[in-house]
Amino acid sequence: MQQDLREVAWNGLWKQNPGLVQILGLCPILAISTSMVNAVSLGLATILVMALANLAIASLRNFIPYEIRIPVFILVIAALVTVVDLAFNAWLHELYVVLGIFIPLIVTNCIVLARVEAYAAKNGPLASTFDGLMMGLGLVWVLALLGGIRELIGSGMLFTGIDMIFPGLSPISIFGEDYPGYLIAILPPGGFFALGCLIALYNWINGRAAARAAARPRPAPASAPEVPAAP
Repeated sequence: MQQDLREVAWNGLWKQNPGLVQILGLCPILAISTSMVNAVSLGLATILVMALANLAIASLRNFIPYEIRIPVFILVIAALVTVVDLAFNAWLHELYVVLGIFIPLIVTNCIVLARVEAYAAKNGPLASTFDGLMMGLGLVWVLALLGGIRELIGSGMLFTGIDMIFPGLSPISIFGEDYPGYLIAILPPGGFFALGCLIALYNWINGRAAARAAARPRPAPASAPEVPAAP
């Protein structure tokens, strides 16, 4: 079980990362990653929905007829997203206004439905919840990195909008007030460029790792013991 959970964690965080490998949920990834705060906030909301949806479906999978499983999955996800949406509106209203339609759109996010169908419908509650959590964390670190790169290049700042979550805190100016900023980084083309660079970096790292593994000397096979000659 421990080995299986390690494999699930590795798949979610790196090997099958939903943002870099499966390329799922591009609409929220590209649209909301204009700043690190916005990107991470939507990612954390997605984590909560994925973990709870996987838990619910894994617990009920034996009672859901196969023919209507997709509508049932969507109903469960929609109920959880409604709870998250109302919670954001009640406790983080300013951030809720900024994220706008992208919180309700978690219902149709391919990442959530894909993991429910591919994993939670075939495995137990514990492993499924952990899978949803790891896949969500894999999405969050990609969103955080993507949002940080676009925000830094676009405005020279980091953590813009942090006061919406923690009143009293201020964004950090990295390049100073004289930095002109590059608007294209915040516009949709900048999202495509930044995500393409991250995917290229991911493939380069995996290629280097594969090359090192291939160049590593392999242990020689053990020779068979000699059979003494018959007298």
